[in-house]
Amino acid sequence: MHAMQYRLTLPADYDMEIIRRRVARKGHLLDDWEGLGLKAYLVRERGVHGSPVNQYAPFYLWNTVTGMNSFLWGGPFQGIADDFGRPPVRQWTGLAYEEGGAAGSPARVAVLRHQHVPDGAPLTDMAAEAVRESGRLACEDGAVLAASAVDTSRWELIHFSLWENDTPKADGDMYEVLHLSEPGRDRLPG
Repeated sequence: MHAMQYRLTLPADYDMEIIRRRVARKGHLLDDWEGLGLKAYLVRERGVHGSPVNQYAPFYLWNTVTGMNSFLWGGPFQGIADDFGRPPVRQWTGLAYEEGGAAGSPARVAVLRHQHVPDGAPLTDMAAEAVRESGRLACEDGAVLAASAVDTSRWELIHFSLWENDTPKADGDMYEVLHLSEPGRDRLPG
């Protein structure tokens, strides 16, 4: 499993309805994308859920690198680059994925938390802690799913979770989910 995200931080007075209409018009295009586990179309609005910015920041869990590369190098990502400029794309190697108790419910919000891996920390222990955190989040009331991944170029863990309600039991940046494409969610490794 591979995690991926790019973030488009927009002006403070940007009309976020433009992004909502874009997702309503184009979100379905990845509903059957080969190699994609899931894509959560995420937004943050300045002043909502404590967000300091307006941001479009989709988050992906890929089953295959081939699917990810075909998206980035010849697929729909070109539309983002054409319309907004080419943003940096962050990538992480997956460590854990768990379906939550609310797995059959629509996801309303997502939470993403970044965690630095301290120098000198036993890497085996940090990986095991990330796996436990995914399991803990998945067991919380309202959890749709939880995943953890690592970027070894920065020694950074991420904890990603989707929730059926606006009161997630997770710390981190909160996003609204506009659409969820999940053609290979059932094949994401646990």
